[in-house]
This record gives sequence, structure tokens and C-alpha cells, in this order.
Amino acid sequence: MKTFLVSRTDAIGDVVLTLPVCGQLKLLVPGCRVVLLGRTYTQAVAEACPWVDAFLNYDELKLLTEKEQLTRLRALRADAVLHIFPNKHLARLARKASIPIRIGTSSRWFHWLTCNRLVRLSRRHSPLHEAQLNLMLLQPLGYEQAPALAQVAELVQLQPMEALAPAWQQLLAARSPQQFNIILHPRSRGSAREWGLEHFGKLAQLLHQAGHRVFVTGTAAEGEELRPWLGTHAALLAGDLTGKLTLTQLLAFIAAADGLVAASTGPLHLAAALGRHALGLYPPMRPIHPGRWAPLGLHAEYLVFDRPDCVACREQPASCTCIKALTPSQVLGRILKWQRLSVATS
Repeated sequence: MKTFLVSRTDAIGDVVLTLPVCGQLKLLVPGCRVVLLGRTYTQAVAEACPWVDAFLNYDELKLLTEKEQLTRLRALRADAVLHIFPNKHLARLARKASIPIRIGTSSRWFHWLTCNRLVRLSRRHSPLHEAQLNLMLLQPLGYEQAPALAQVAELVQLQPMEALAPAWQQLLAARSPQQFNIILHPRSRGSAREWGLEHFGKLAQLLHQAGHRVFVTGTAAEGEELRPWLGTHAALLAGDLTGKLTLTQLLAFIAAADGLVAASTGPLHLAAALGRHALGLYPPMRPIHPGRWAPLGLHAEYLVFDRPDCVACREQPASCTCIKALTPSQVLGRILKWQRLSVATS
């Protein structure tokens, strides 16, 4: 086997936590070619991963006729496809394209009709991390280990493929040696429980008082939504980057900054994979707790409220009291620890 197609057609953070599958394939089959099949907005992530050799754009594929789609798939000459994220259309297409080995989970009925290697896997009730669960799809290829999370984290790696624009370089460089450039990413586009603008505002104030520089990131739509809040806190911010960075430039900016604070979002996982300080803010509720979705990386960590499960918050996610029980001073304490470690190692 020489070419593997890894299908993950959902969000940025999910794709980042699929990178260990690509890395482990390189270890299992030295010299193999790994093609990641994903959405347009995750292409930059694939291109920044050292384990991924090519990217197949699902959004572009869907615009073709079925005959053209099959031609495109067959041209890859894939020996195996791994359906990490179940997609009925792609599962059916891979079978029609006669990809020899088609791997999927047994929990999806359409995999019984389209895949010839089934893995028994229940994500929702598993104690394993998402990245460990993804690796279980390699069992039909002879990988049956249960690697420790620390080993898995070593395979979560990204490298910016584009130099940071000079204007952003200058903005980050305008700091003293004692200052940290800290990115706050307040929104999650509905992918996670949010900490709240009040807490992020207080954290920005505390960081500013401690002498650090604060940047805010987000999409253009989030920037418009945050406009009043950004205006109120303008004096505390070194830069409002909402809607101003492409994903490739966001990767470069995060890599050049010192750290990032966010809920369980794509930028948090990007920062962790880039080897930056990444602090995730989580509720204790399954299956969105850090045991399943914590960021993985050399300097990745998280805060979670010490409660078995925030059952009372299930009915009103927007007013989740568990994640809001994490205080800005707790977050500041972690960031000041980063600063002390940086001084100690410099």
C-alpha cells in the first residue's frame, strides 16, 4: 500500500486532531503518500501538516458530476480510504471508485454497505481523547496499539507555510522583552461552550495591567458581532484582527505570538499544534469535556471547573455556569506562569 486517503470533512479543530492518523500512517508505511480529503476552510491546515502530501477539496468535488467525481478519486490510485468523519456520499463514492480497502466505523449503517473493513467504535461514551479514537480506524491496517496521549500529541504538528505579512510582523515586534503577545479568541461559532465577553474583557484588563499585549481574533462576522465590545475595550488591545487574516496568515500570526486563550475552538487546536502556549477553557460535561477535546501540543493545557458533570447546564447551554465559574484571575495565573518559564529558560 502506497497511497492513503484520509477523509475528515468537518471543522478545523477536528482536522487538527486527525493529524496523528496521517503521522502514524507515515510510520506504519514508510514512504507512503497521504491525501487529506477535507473542506475548503481546512485546506491551509492540511498544507501546513508535514504528514500530508496532498489535499482533495470536498467542496470542489461536490460541484462535479458523479462521473467526474469518480474520475478524480480513481486518479489518486488510493490503496485505502479511512472515513474518520462519516460521510454517506463519500462512503458510497469510494465504493464505486473501487478503492481496495475502505475503512469505517460499524456504528454507521451506510458503512455496512460501502466499507469492507469495519471498526467497532463508540465515540460518545468512550473515555479516550478524540485523537486516540481517530487512531483506532488504523486497526485494519495492523495498528492495534493504545498509545498514551503524550505519544499521540507528538504527531500533532503544524508548520506555517506562508511568511507573516510585514505589517503583522512589525505589530508583534513592538514589544519589550518582558511583554507577551497574547491572543484572545472569544467566539466559537457554536462549536463549544463560550467563556463570555465579560470574562474576556476582564482578562484583557488584567493582561494590560500586567504589561502584556492583547490581540483579538475571529471571523469577519464575529468581528461585526463583537464591534461594541471591541470598541469598549479598544484601549486595552494591541490589535483587533477579526476578519483581517486568512487562515494561512492566522497560522503564521499564532506561530509568531506567545500564546492563545480560547474555548474548544479551531484556533486553540492550531496554537497547540504550532507549539505555542495554548490554554483551553472547558466545561466538565461529557462529551465536550477536555478528556475528549483537550488541545494537544508541547505547551497545550486547559482549565475546567471541578465538578463531575454540569448536568444543570445541558438545558441552557448559552448560560453554562460551569465554564463561567473559571475566573479571569485563574487564566492570568497560567499566563504569568508561561512568562516565568520563558524567563527561566532564556
